[in-house]
Amino acid sequence: MPHSKSPLRAPKGTPLYVHLPFCVHKCPYCDFFSVVGKGEDHDGFLETLLAEAEVRAPEAPSTVFFGGGTPSYFTEPQLERLLARLNDITGFASSATEVTAECNPESLNLEKAQLMRSLGVNRLSVGVQSLNPVTLEFFERPHTPGQALAAVEAVKAAGYERWSADLIHGAPMESPDDIRHNILSVLDLGADHISAYGLTYEPGTPLHARLERGAFAAQDEDQELENLRVARQVLTDSGLGGYEVSNFSTSGQECVHNLNYWANGPYVGIGPSAASHVERTRSGNARSLARWSRSVHQEGSKPLYTETLEPLERLGETWWLGLRLARGVSPAEAAATAGWTGKDPTAPIQQKLMADGLLECHEGRVRIPESALALADHIGKQFLAPQA
Repeated sequence: MPHSKSPLRAPKGTPLYVHLPFCVHKCPYCDFFSVVGKGEDHDGFLETLLAEAEVRAPEAPSTVFFGGGTPSYFTEPQLERLLARLNDITGFASSATEVTAECNPESLNLEKAQLMRSLGVNRLSVGVQSLNPVTLEFFERPHTPGQALAAVEAVKAAGYERWSADLIHGAPMESPDDIRHNILSVLDLGADHISAYGLTYEPGTPLHARLERGAFAAQDEDQELENLRVARQVLTDSGLGGYEVSNFSTSGQECVHNLNYWANGPYVGIGPSAASHVERTRSGNARSLARWSRSVHQEGSKPLYTETLEPLERLGETWWLGLRLARGVSPAEAAATAGWTGKDPTAPIQQKLMADGLLECHEGRVRIPESALALADHIGKQFLAPQA
């Protein structure tokens, strides 16, 4: 039976994100909060997570996303306990139109995929990353190309009608032909959604430190642009539209949960490092298992921080997020989302970027043209501090 009395609980129907941080191995490029699971108290973690859900998870969430880390790292009995009890708390299995769980090939099998589907998960996202063994070794991924293909076959055999594959392009040793092979191989398996990310070297990660030490040379800008061009061409030629800078799908197979993020919509995140956005207030949990556990058991699941943005700040953020989408941004919708009622302060920014060929207007929406997609991050950031 869903619970709804906690003052920290978001309105009914709010999308829910659940962060499960354990991995077999910490990938050197990863900037998300994750920890090697060996030796950790997995059952204790789940009890803490469910205790937080009792206080903060919304009733009848419209979408749910289990991210990480590696949600498929947990055993079948642990996954069963998590999903069944979370459903008791929220009723997600009957309310959510989309329930996604991220999985990695080394920890996903047919039985686990079937179990998750029987308990309300209806979409899986598989971390393939590459089908080149040399590239996988560079990424320090704990799976082989064969395991990646077997994981996808398990997803299909379990009866999932919706599933996605994550791919990373731009490793130093990778060629455009490698990128093309990776994408076509996954498409041959029937993928209707692919997330194709360019490799980034985030400060503070081991891979960035290795780059700074000169252990290898990153691809130059021309190579990165060619990677992006090849990836987009292969995907679009194969019938998958690029609905977001790095996300491609057939019609109707877009990730609904992530579309809400890019629309600057509300959501609740539970688990260590998870962020929330409810009624124009942002909050976030500690990026530490111990600190997060203490907040749940001793502080009533109080977030580590909260901030309420003013409408002007929210307006800039709405443009920054929305310009990642192929459909772009409606100025009127952005103002309504932000609660901004005055003259549009983003208009001068739009005009300058249009004059530079970095934005275009199409059917009343402002969007980044195909020729400028490689600059999407730079373009979006121009909106983060509009002047009233």
